[in-house]
Amino acid sequence: MCMDINARYISFRTFRRSGIAVDTPVWFASIDPDSHYLFSAAGAGKVKRVKNSSAAQMATCDMRGGMLGLWHDCNAYVVLDSTETNMAYALLARKYGWQMRLTDFFSQLSGRISQRIVIRLESRT
Repeated sequence: MCMDINARYISFRTFRRSGIAVDTPVWFASIDPDSHYLFSAAGAGKVKRVKNSSAAQMATCDMRGGMLGLWHDCNAYVVLDSTETNMAYALLARKYGWQMRLTDFFSQLSGRISQRIVIRLESRT
């Protein structure tokens, strides 16, 4: 897969049961060019759609979801292992620095940090 792992955002595409695609611009951090992490509120639609089907797509985009790259097929998985979750947050903190720390701070204040979930994306080659 040829995705720019240094991009600031990806458009994460999940699919409703009806087959309709839903695109969401998100922060992401990469382990390598084929494995990426993102986080979301556990009750968000994208999490429900990932639990229903791992089929997904991703493409680099701007903060509003404007496409900057091509779509890549991937599988998306909810991360349940706490060690992997901590690693994902460390990668996100390294990439987004003060922005991630600020997001974490306000999530902690609101109590929402405990309602987050990490999603791992694996490219399909």
